[in-house]
Amino acid sequence: MKIAVLASVAWRTPPRKYGPWEQVASNIAEGLIENGIDVTLFATADSITKGKLESACDHSWSEYHDVDPKVCECLHISNLMEQADKFDLIHNNFDFLPLTYSRLIRTPMVTTIHGFSSQKILPVYKKYNNISYYVSISNSDRSPELDYIATVYNGINPDEFTFCAEPKDYLLFFGRIHPEKGTSESIQIAKLSGRKLIISGLIQHQEYFDSKIKPFINDDDIVYVGNSGPYERDKLMGEAFALLHPISFEEPFGLSVAESMLCGTPVIAFNKGAMPELIFDRKTGFLVNTLNDAVEAVNNINSIDRRYCRDYAVSKFSCQKMIEGYLEVYKDVLKTHNQKSNR
Repeated sequence: MKIAVLASVAWRTPPRKYGPWEQVASNIAEGLIENGIDVTLFATADSITKGKLESACDHSWSEYHDVDPKVCECLHISNLMEQADKFDLIHNNFDFLPLTYSRLIRTPMVTTIHGFSSQKILPVYKKYNNISYYVSISNSDRSPELDYIATVYNGINPDEFTFCAEPKDYLLFFGRIHPEKGTSESIQIAKLSGRKLIISGLIQHQEYFDSKIKPFINDDDIVYVGNSGPYERDKLMGEAFALLHPISFEEPFGLSVAESMLCGTPVIAFNKGAMPELIFDRKTGFLVNTLNDAVEAVNNINSIDRRYCRDYAVSKFSCQKMIEGYLEVYKDVLKTHNQKSNR
């Protein structure tokens, strides 16, 4: 079986720091390779893979500002589509744009929908609904207007996350610094619970950071450490007393939640989106609805068994678990596609 994995070109694959879609695309490609599948990764030229690498863009448009995003993306997607006949199946991790080629190629295409940036993109998914194979990354993120072949949770390599049985006493916010991710709420929870908060993440909303976050940073009880890479992430998550995830939107997955639990660190999250699918309430963390509930959860964190957190996350969100899910998807898609082709 020859599989083409199409990654985004917003960041390198895998990303140096932030880049969730690129990270998942990398985990899919490398996981398939470990399972003996012939994989070609379509990503930026500086990407890293044990398989074959195909590139139309030297660098990501987020990291190199001399790269025009639209030009890079057009060249990148067309590079794969013009070679589509070389592959048994295309696995699209690049949102809706590649769907516009799907009636022009004969190769079946699986599209993992990594969330909906806006309802305005839904018409594209709907147009190609009858010939596409959509995979959701959580049951909560499914659109009632689309058909899905499966839900496959994002998978992470457990070896990249170190279990820590004896944490320090700080709370951690890890993720995009944006109003919907709850950085400001994390500061309030830390203040109310009398604990230090470390903030790590890409500043995605500068005005929000300047007005709601920066005034509280004092390098004492509220510390901002920038956008952390894999080594720093592992240490920060492992040594944290708990991860705070007070989101205000219907988050489709939440990689940092699964990553934290892989380190044995419980998660306190607002009960929205996919959080009930990721967190085993009162076993690997707490699902809460208010700031006061979150503060109470902080005070009850010692009731959580950190080893159980790790074991639970490995059983649900390991890379191998994800690959097993996608191999089943590929098998079903190829069977269906061959039946249609023989009619």
